[in-house]
Amino acid sequence: MKLNEGAVDRILRVVIGIAVLSLAFVGPRTPWAYLGVVPLLTGIVGFCPLYAMLGINTCGRPKTR
Repeated sequence: MKLNEGAVDRILRVVIGIAVLSLAFVGPRTPWAYLGVVPLLTGIVGFCPLYAMLGINTCGRPKTR
């Protein structure tokens, strides 16, 4: 797996994932809140399968030699 998420993208995914996941424990306590695991894990790993399928890369420019 090649990284396809930049630093800002990863930070936002982790923050949003934690916020959505917290709704399972506080707030409306809906099972839908467990979907927050998806952005949390993709933010931690740095790879988004949907980005890979669509050819999106937020890492920035690849370094040249």
